[in-house]
Amino acid sequence: MRRDPEWAADLRRYGLRRPFLKEQSIWAVAVYRFGRRVDARREGVAKQLLTAGYWLAFRLVETVVGVSLPKAAHIGGGLRIWHFGGVFVHPGAVIGRNCTLRQGVTIGNRHEGGPAPVIGDDVEFGAYAQVLGGVRIGKGCRIGALAVVLCDLPDGATAVGAPARIVATRAAPCPVAQQEAQQEAEHVADVELVVEGER
Repeated sequence: MRRDPEWAADLRRYGLRRPFLKEQSIWAVAVYRFGRRVDARREGVAKQLLTAGYWLAFRLVETVVGVSLPKAAHIGGGLRIWHFGGVFVHPGAVIGRNCTLRQGVTIGNRHEGGPAPVIGDDVEFGAYAQVLGGVRIGKGCRIGALAVVLCDLPDGATAVGAPARIVATRAAPCPVAQQEAQQEAEHVADVELVVEGER
């Protein structure tokens, strides 16, 4: 798992020495990443044994910690779960990079066999928030505690309430635009220095 960049990003988000002793939620993240690695292996006896080990670990962590992250879900690196208990992610869900979950969060469908949510990068969930059905949550959204999201949210939206409503929007930061703005500011500063030097 040490060479897995997504697992490395998860560990960076926890930012602790010996996180396994301090944060129970990381147990569920570790089992999830292990399951994804097992699925990527070639078929054979080793994969069968590892799959059995994964299911045992998954059920144990799900029962003890109360966090269900099935390996069928697609979760980007940098996942951070604050606290633990009552966190459920649908196997069909897609969650982007650097997302933050808290206790009681549910990312699931609205009815059996229904579609699961697609969550963008850098989304933060308050405690006991729920996102249900085939909705798309944009990059950089904030979902308040106890919110129930049943419709799409644009990038940078903040949603609260049940059913959730958008109370604020902000443009999600674009790294390329930020870099270009920084370069432009540096260029302007350089030009001002040259002009002052000629005076």
